[in-house]
Amino acid sequence: MHTTLLVSSFVLAISFCAPPGIITAETVRRGSARGFIPALYVQFGSLVGDTTWAIIALTGLAFLIQNPVAKTILSVIGILLMLKLAWDAFKDAHHGKGLNVSGNASARGDFASGAFLSLGNPLNIVFWTGLGTTVFASITGGPQPIHFAIFFAGFLSGATLWCFVMAALVAWGKQWMTQNFFRWINLTCGMAMVYFAFQLGLQTVQSLV
Repeated sequence: MHTTLLVSSFVLAISFCAPPGIITAETVRRGSARGFIPALYVQFGSLVGDTTWAIIALTGLAFLIQNPVAKTILSVIGILLMLKLAWDAFKDAHHGKGLNVSGNASARGDFASGAFLSLGNPLNIVFWTGLGTTVFASITGGPQPIHFAIFFAGFLSGATLWCFVMAALVAWGKQWMTQNFFRWINLTCGMAMVYFAFQLGLQTVQSLV
């Protein structure tokens, strides 16, 4: 159970971080101008925001998921959220959406920029509630502190790995960051989200039967 939780959290982290968005655009903008370290700082800054929203959402989730009715409702929300993320990823893959990078990179505030961009999106709390439900729904008797610790370990490991991968690509592999590259990133992440939505749906149905 613990290994499955760790691996699921790790994969979800990469599926969440990899699709191109505002954080990726800011990473490319600053990294293209000044190299690996500024790009890495933007990515690390975004982890601060993600972790903050995760703590807020999962603290409430720990209490709500104890109630069977609330757990079912949250499971449905989690399924819909995973499917919405999958749809967005597939749509971007189909249209070949890449990055919208503009403006000049300031030499200041790389870390703060990533943190503010992440903290400034309160919809992250909805994502984390759905994500937490997806991961914890199969745990009999509800999640315990050890499960939250394993979840964070898996998620932060995956997210941190992606920070280094993204910063390295920006600094030394820009020739690979083509429209086709992001198409495959979106397609892969979309399939991962569909898988987790299916797993959560199956667990929800089994809990009701």
